[in-house]
Amino acid sequence: MKQVKLLGIFGGTFDPIHYGHLIAAQYASDEFNLDKVLIVPTARPPHKEIENVEDELHRYNMVLLAVQDNPVFEVSTLEMDRKGYSYTVDTIAYCCEKHPESQLFLIIGADCLLQMYTWKDVESLVTMCNFIVVTRPGYAVKPSDKALTRLPAAIWSRLKYLEVPGFDISSSTIRERVARGKTIKYLVPPEVENYIFEKGLYRQEEKADD
Repeated sequence: MKQVKLLGIFGGTFDPIHYGHLIAAQYASDEFNLDKVLIVPTARPPHKEIENVEDELHRYNMVLLAVQDNPVFEVSTLEMDRKGYSYTVDTIAYCCEKHPESQLFLIIGADCLLQMYTWKDVESLVTMCNFIVVTRPGYAVKPSDKALTRLPAAIWSRLKYLEVPGFDISSSTIRERVARGKTIKYLVPPEVENYIFEKGLYRQEEKADD
């Protein structure tokens, strides 16, 4: 990756990646003038049963297909290459070391913000990067929420909110529709739709939500 001043990091299971993910990443890039958005598929998400997550190679291939025409997006295998569970703090620490010249912006959904107090080494994480919290229009995160009061105070000076249309699309809905033989057109890029059907993904038991 070429040197960048403002680097976005967007991690997720992406099972599968959909237009909600892509719109969120693009809006974050535009709104905060990010030079690059690093999209990082998780290998072993600690908060999910691994048997309920599609094979990492399929998820990685779908992300590649989804972002192939966007020069701002870059797909990383860093969590797939690392053994064990995929912890955000380890990914951010790696990016800090690899890109010391860059200011980091972690792109997350509001649901992740509400769960962040349970993350590994969250006290260290909030000192290493800024946070872009993506929400759907009309949804407001309440600072008084009990989950948010458990976060380190250092996060509040580093946190920005971003309303994004279409962010309420869910991967679980897409998997369910595929399992029921329903169309997923306009929910995922055509290349991802074709990949899902060519590989016969999501035909069996529905997987856990994202």
